[in-house]
Amino acid sequence: MQIQKQNLSSINICCVLSACSVLATLLFIPLPSHGYEFIGNVSMEGRGFFHEPGYPNQKHSNGSVATELELYHEFESGSSWIVKAFARLDSSDEERSHWDISEANYLHLADKWEVKIGIGKVFWGATEFIHLIDIINQTDLVESLDGEKKLGQPMIHLSVPRDWGIIDAFVLPWFRNRSYPGEKGRLRTPLVVATDLAHYESGAEESHIDLALRYSQTFGEADVGIYHFIGTSRQPTLFIGLQDRTPVLIPYYEQINQTGLDVQMVVGNWLWKGEAFLRSGQGRSFAATTFGFEYTFVGIGESEMDLGIIGEYVFDDRASHMASPYNNDVMSGLRLAVNDAEGTEILAGIIKDVELSSMFSSIEASRRLGENWKIAVKAAFFTNVDRQDSTYNLRNDDHIKTELFFYF
Repeated sequence: MQIQKQNLSSINICCVLSACSVLATLLFIPLPSHGYEFIGNVSMEGRGFFHEPGYPNQKHSNGSVATELELYHEFESGSSWIVKAFARLDSSDEERSHWDISEANYLHLADKWEVKIGIGKVFWGATEFIHLIDIINQTDLVESLDGEKKLGQPMIHLSVPRDWGIIDAFVLPWFRNRSYPGEKGRLRTPLVVATDLAHYESGAEESHIDLALRYSQTFGEADVGIYHFIGTSRQPTLFIGLQDRTPVLIPYYEQINQTGLDVQMVVGNWLWKGEAFLRSGQGRSFAATTFGFEYTFVGIGESEMDLGIIGEYVFDDRASHMASPYNNDVMSGLRLAVNDAEGTEILAGIIKDVELSSMFSSIEASRRLGENWKIAVKAAFFTNVDRQDSTYNLRNDDHIKTELFFYF
């Protein structure tokens, strides 16, 4: 396979121009107060690791600062536009120092349909721990290992609501590469992923136009969604290659077809939920599913607090443990909502491989401090990680992360 280093893509140029336009608007143009909203936050983050680094040039700790800005305007017709930008500066990892236009779109509302044009975010999913079917936006791995953080996706999104359900159609004209930690970053692969050497099955590369169509409806107490996606896989296959005579991992993005299903149903204090998909295009066709429940004890101990008990299972029929870190795992967790004025919440969870000894556990908590401040703490632990497990490279990366936010 011949690998060539790519130049700065036109999507990055567009993002730069968009960011400059937003900055000029905020700094130099006096915006009318009516219909305009400008909000944002600045945060400081510190991460400390409990074990010696597993790879050269890594450190025991790192700090970073980040900001997220949002400008929103709604017209009298109900149509609106929004621009949301994010940036982080990290003390150790160059790849984690990054910025992104997560949203920059215009939403037009008509009587029987609506269309969104620009850069946006779309979430599909039902379960707590693993979101198998969420495929529109690319995962931002330098921000979060659990896949919760996403990059903005250029799109045209048409939504047609009817009594019999909602049809959502997507045209996705540009592909975003997945981000990965750099050489000095923790929570990385043994070999650095050379994202600038990414290769594609499609000759159009990032310019391939992806398509998706989704139907969703509420049937009684159940919310159901089903979709089909055709285009570039958001999850690349990683091959070993060379960059400046140094071994690296090179992402290869195949063309796939994926049909997905998500279901949520409320029965009293029970919330039953599940996701599943069938994918072709990455080797043989395969399926994956995750399903489970959450039961909530309301007003525990005659207090205002609610306690949720979560149980889930995930299965991926690819035989290799290296293909997916979650191919036969059980998950359990507790969610405590204190329901106080400060919005205190705690979530603890464990993911245990059924076949191997590997186990991942985490606990996270957040609380507002007055009107403008918020603190969030998260600890993560990798226990008895088996050599066959794709998370084996993270065995030394037990850590605790603290974030302090200021909102304005």
